[in-house]
Amino acid sequence: MTRKAISRKLPNSQPPSLPAISHGPAEENTPAPSVHSGASDERPASQSSTLKGSDGDSVNFVPKRVLKREIEDLSLRPKRSRARAPPRAGEAAQKIKTLWSPEEEPPKFKGDPSRTFEPRNLKIDQTEVLIKQPETRPISQEQLVAEVKGIYAGLVMVESKCIEVDNAQSSTTESSPKMNNEQWQALIALHRMLLHEHHDFFLASQHPSASPALRRLASKYAMPARMWRHGIHSFLELLRHRLPASLEHMLNFIYLAYSMMALLYETVPTFEDTWIECLGDLGRYRMAIEDDDLNDREVWTSVSRHWYSKASDKAPTTGRLYHHLAILARPNALQQLFYYSKSLCVPIPFLSARESIMTLFEPHLNGSPTRLQEIDAAFVRAHGILFSGRNPEQLAPSVDEFIGSLDNHIGRTTRRWMESGYYIGIALGCSLLEYGSESNVLMREIKSGARTDDTDTTMQGVEAAAPSQRFLDALDFTCRTHDVVFRRFGDPSVTPYLHVTLSFLHHLLKLPAAMAHIESKIPWKLISLMLNTLVGVCSDFDKVESDEFSRNEKDSPRPLPDDFAQRGLLWVEKYDQTKVEEDSKNKGYYPDDWFTAAKIDDEERYFEVASMMEERQDRCLWLGNRIAATGMWLTYDKNLRQFRVAQRYDVEIANLPTDSDTGSDTATPSSEWGREDGADVEMPDA
Repeated sequence: MTRKAISRKLPNSQPPSLPAISHGPAEENTPAPSVHSGASDERPASQSSTLKGSDGDSVNFVPKRVLKREIEDLSLRPKRSRARAPPRAGEAAQKIKTLWSPEEEPPKFKGDPSRTFEPRNLKIDQTEVLIKQPETRPISQEQLVAEVKGIYAGLVMVESKCIEVDNAQSSTTESSPKMNNEQWQALIALHRMLLHEHHDFFLASQHPSASPALRRLASKYAMPARMWRHGIHSFLELLRHRLPASLEHMLNFIYLAYSMMALLYETVPTFEDTWIECLGDLGRYRMAIEDDDLNDREVWTSVSRHWYSKASDKAPTTGRLYHHLAILARPNALQQLFYYSKSLCVPIPFLSARESIMTLFEPHLNGSPTRLQEIDAAFVRAHGILFSGRNPEQLAPSVDEFIGSLDNHIGRTTRRWMESGYYIGIALGCSLLEYGSESNVLMREIKSGARTDDTDTTMQGVEAAAPSQRFLDALDFTCRTHDVVFRRFGDPSVTPYLHVTLSFLHHLLKLPAAMAHIESKIPWKLISLMLNTLVGVCSDFDKVESDEFSRNEKDSPRPLPDDFAQRGLLWVEKYDQTKVEEDSKNKGYYPDDWFTAAKIDDEERYFEVASMMEERQDRCLWLGNRIAATGMWLTYDKNLRQFRVAQRYDVEIANLPTDSDTGSDTATPSSEWGREDGADVEMPDA
């Protein structure tokens, strides 16, 4: 019978309860009920009594003394109180008398004499047990070669099948019926198998015990490129052309390919550059198909930009990477123009950018409304006309609109124009190169590396090819911009623009034929006045007057944001990229370790800090000294620490600031720096 049934049979329907256990003496005659349902009682009959119920069930009662004895057997004796009786007066006095004092002998230890205090045996008490390294079986070269051959044979079979299926589906994209879920899953499984085969091949061929010949197999047979082309890219293009029906399958495959590339990036560092660019491409695919969640789109844009920036660090002269960064720069039109132009003006240009850049120019050339500021729209439109040659009648109005608004725009944006300054300066430099055109007069000189041994040779008598009208328009646009910016004396917002301009001129110092096309238009006098304003705040003249690159030798290199922006461009790289040795004539603007030794996170590269202002000013002064060392355009007096211009460039400039504005006396020419007959300037002996 259950406990509930027994309870119903008890009086008042109340279940029996055990008596409270107290620390006082128990009454022997008080019964303690114990309920049982049909089970036999194992206690002796003398210690329990049974009460019969109306239905024949028994209710056993245990005497209280038996219960007390059972509790004692379970060691549940009552605890002793923690309170102690107060000591007697005599005992307290006796204890006080026996206290030890410093004058007495130290008390003897009354503990167990068998206990000792010897140091523990560390050999016996080992709390950590070392686990042996798993045994590995060495593999011979013959076994490794056989393994690689076997993997490659299976890889070729799967690769052929992928090529066949992708080509068949791509050729019938318009006419073929929609593929069902099972067919998409089969295609994904096929390409996943190819990726796994490539992974096995790379692990085996790049094994630590592999011979050099075995390691070269991946490069010899272009395995990274084949993996991307046949295993990932062709299938992604097939999925892209089947959107939106294939959206879910495309997402799954992008995640699959991204995880595989991330694994190869960690395990096969030999082709790290390829894996980085592939990760950037996959991030760009993921960004492009995200239309619903703007946050996800921005996240994948940042992921792709991170990988492309990392790839451009390893290959700064490759224009393809800057083209990809230009696509990710939307909707920042000024930054897009900077990256597109840079992709065409590096030693390894990306010629396909000539088609992609038109997606930026088309809305401005067609007169379509844009969300850009008027000054930025005018600047982009002017470059679109210079690049494409379309709508030439709109060039002058666009340039006038930009030049007319530039000074007020810089004054309103202040420090925010620093980033725009080097974007604009680099874009103007690329326009002078006609965006990497092989027929450009400057490009031909830069590519050929024509230089003269005598750096003091004047520019007269140098034969130069006739410049195109497009180059002349770009030169006028550039110099008019110089004329506005270089009048803002003492404005730190324009120093990045000044730095980019001086680095461009510094590169042309040993290219007389190239300099001959632009020297007469450059506002040298404004540049000298701008440099003199920087002289007043210079704290280390030894550094800026030295022949070596201006840098702090004590600390690790800290490139400026405009340094990262210029890196890889034709006017900061070596003249001859094929020459390994470096001499005074084949020397780039930056030292070889300027970027590689820098310890800067990707997110902090274009972050302007207060300490950079002094570094940039010193760099501009150093470039000014290098240009002044020739004595043909600028001059520098180390005693007075003042820049001046050569006599033939000391022209009157309208609305020129006074001497108090510039902190120099260069506004009035001095007879000791040149003659009024137009002869060449004679530099005083140092």
